[in-house]
Amino acid sequence: MKNKRMTLRALLTILIVLALAGCYGKGSETVKPTDSTVEKEENNPSTSSESQTLNLFAPYEIASLKTNGVIDRLSATIMMNIMEGLYRQDQNHKLTPGMAKDHEVSEDRKTYTFHLREDAKWSNGSPVTAHDFVFAWQRLLHPDTLSPYAFRLDSIVNATKIQDKDDELYGKVEELGVKALDDFTLEVKLENAIPYFIDTLTNAVFYPQNEEFINSQGEKYALEPENLIYNGPFVLDSWKHEEGWVLKKNPTYWDANAVKLEAINYKVVKEVSAAVNLYDTNTVDVTSLSSEFVDLYHDHPDFQTTMKIEVYFIRFNLENEYLSNTNIRKAIDMAWNKKESAEFILKNGSLPAYFLIPENLVSTSDGGDFRDKYGDLNSEGVEKAKEYWQTGLEELGTDSIELEFLSYDDGQRKSVAEYIKNQLETNLPGLTVKINQQPNKQKLDLETKQNYDMTHSGWGTDYPDPIELMSLHLSDGPFNWQSYQNPEFDQLVKKAQVDFSNLDGRLADLQEAERILIEQDTVISPMYQSSEAFLVKPYVKGFVAHPNSTYSYKWTYIEGK
Repeated sequence: MKNKRMTLRALLTILIVLALAGCYGKGSETVKPTDSTVEKEENNPSTSSESQTLNLFAPYEIASLKTNGVIDRLSATIMMNIMEGLYRQDQNHKLTPGMAKDHEVSEDRKTYTFHLREDAKWSNGSPVTAHDFVFAWQRLLHPDTLSPYAFRLDSIVNATKIQDKDDELYGKVEELGVKALDDFTLEVKLENAIPYFIDTLTNAVFYPQNEEFINSQGEKYALEPENLIYNGPFVLDSWKHEEGWVLKKNPTYWDANAVKLEAINYKVVKEVSAAVNLYDTNTVDVTSLSSEFVDLYHDHPDFQTTMKIEVYFIRFNLENEYLSNTNIRKAIDMAWNKKESAEFILKNGSLPAYFLIPENLVSTSDGGDFRDKYGDLNSEGVEKAKEYWQTGLEELGTDSIELEFLSYDDGQRKSVAEYIKNQLETNLPGLTVKINQQPNKQKLDLETKQNYDMTHSGWGTDYPDPIELMSLHLSDGPFNWQSYQNPEFDQLVKKAQVDFSNLDGRLADLQEAERILIEQDTVISPMYQSSEAFLVKPYVKGFVAHPNSTYSYKWTYIEGK
C-alpha cells in the first residue's frame, strides 16, 4: 500500500505545485504550453495499417450529456472525450492546454486572462470563441438551467449572489465575473485568490457551449447525437439507449493529428462476468474486474490496478424516522467490517475507509499526507456498535427496524451491498435490511428526490483539495440529499472555501468538519477508498485511467493486434 501511496502522492504533488504556482507566484504570470503536452510522433506512431477501433463496455447507461447535468463518472468520461474546456488532463494527469493556448494571472491572483486558440472549431465548422464560454458559464447559473455543479463557479465574482434568491443580483447572469474581451480572449475575475482554480477547469461544467446551436435544439438538446455539438477529440456518432453507443474521431478537432483512434464502440454490460467473457473472446479490449475475477486474473499479463481519489460511503436519509436517531446511525457505521469488505469482497486494491477525505489527496505544510496526520474516525468496531444500537432502540421505543438500502445494479457493488446487509443483520438484533438495486440513472433520481433510507454513494474530486468532498454536506448545498443541518460544520467548510492564508490551519478546520460529519453526527458511513482492477489488451496503447475515475482516449491507439 505504501508504494501505491507514494506513486499517487507524487502525481498529486505535481498537480498541487501547478495549482500553487498559479496562485502564489510573484507578480503577473503567463502560462504557456510545453512540448510535453503532446506525445512526439516516434512515441505515438502512425498505425494506419491497423483498424483503429477500441471496443469497451459500460456498466450502465449515460445519465446526461448536458454540461449543466453531468454528475456521474461515466457521463463525465464521455463528455471529456467529445468536449474540451480551457484545459484538460494529459496522459500523466498533468494540466495541458485545451481550448486555451495559454493564460495570464494578475498580481493579486484574482484575474485570469485566457488566450484561446484560433484554430479550434465546433463540429459544424464554426469557431470556438470566448463568447461560447461566457454563454456556457452564465447558463450554469441561470435559474431555468441551474446546474447542481454550479457551486464550482462560486469563486467567480458574483456567482453566489446570482444563485441567492434573496440577493438583488439573483438570476442576473450577465453580472457574473466572466467577459469576452474579444472573440479569442476570455477574462475571469475571482472573489478570492484560489490556488486550485485552474485545476477545476477540466470539469464538464466549464466546457463551452454554442448558444446558436443550443437555442436551435430547444428541449431536444443533448438527448441524441444529432442534438449535440462537439469540440473534443471525438463525436457521439450513434446512441442506442441502454444498449451502447459509438464515438467517432472528430475531424474538426484542433489537435486531430494527435488522435489515432477512428472509433470507440461501447456496449452496456451490467454484469462483470459477462464483460470478462467478452474480453476473453476478444469482443472488448478493456474490462474492469470484480472480486471473483481478481484472484483468477491477478497474475495475468493484462492485469492492472489504479488507486482512485474517490471515497464510497453510505448516505443516511435523516428524514427517516429511525435514521434521524444519531445512535442508530453510529451503530450502523460501526457494525460491519470495512477492512474485510475491502480485502475479501472488493479485492481490487480498495482501502477500508474511516474517513471522507481520502489518502493521497492533499499534503500538509511539511509534505506529509493529510490522512497520515489525522487518522481514522469511528473505528471502534462491533461491540461499540451494539451499545449504540441498544441505546438507539430504547430512545425510539422499538425493538425492530426495517431499512431499505439503495444500491447500484452492477455485480460488484451488489456483492458489497449484500455483505453489508448480512453484517448489519447479524450484528444488530432486530434490524432488517432490504436491498434496492437500481440502474445508475434511476438511482441518481431517487437520491436527488431523497426517496431512500440508506444509499450506496460515492464521490471523487478533480483537483487536489478536500473542499468539494466536504461541501457535499453543507446545509444549503446542492448535493445535501439527506437533510443534514449543522451550523458549526457549515461555518468551518465555508471558511475553508475562501480562506487560504494558512494551509495547516485550513486543513485543521476541514478535519474538524470531517470529525463532526462522521464521528459526532455520523450522517455518512464511509465504506472504501476506491481502486479499480482491470484487464487491458496488450495491443491497446496509451490507455489513460485518471485518478478521478475518468478515462481519456485522445492518446489511445491500437498497435500489434
